[in-house]
Amino acid sequence: MQIAQNSVVAFHYTLTNDAGEVLDSSEGREPLTYLHGAGNIIPGLEKELEGRQAGDALNAVVAPGEGYGEKQEQLVQEVPRDAFQGVEGIEPGMQFQAQTQGGPLMVTVTKIEGDTVTVDGNHPLAGQTLNFAVEIASVREASEEELEHGHVHGEGGHQH
Repeated sequence: MQIAQNSVVAFHYTLTNDAGEVLDSSEGREPLTYLHGAGNIIPGLEKELEGRQAGDALNAVVAPGEGYGEKQEQLVQEVPRDAFQGVEGIEPGMQFQAQTQGGPLMVTVTKIEGDTVTVDGNHPLAGQTLNFAVEIASVREASEEELEHGHVHGEGGHQH
């Protein structure tokens, strides 16, 4: 069966950046399972998997616009240290949920200078080209319940 709209796909992957550094991998774990066409994985990778079948191996290069987006400079802000009341020892790399006009946003502390903390609301992989080495483990038709819920159930998927 080929990967198409509403199929359930399980695949192993290794994600690297352009420098060849491994950013994420399913090695030693169960394959990643998703419902194709439901927006459960980044668009560029989903497009590369379309039409493939179990046993296929491929390398997919995903540009930022088809991955986690371009870096948006307006999401990088300097805030006063006292905005982190009750938090001791703020360090670069720490993540917090900020309340914004658009709703909650995960931000990462990138720099601390005196009483000023720089936070970045971009996804950590925003602006990066993503290189996926993929091996497709299985492809099957989605159940009616999976289609209704928009995600995979059972092994490798969501448990209700």
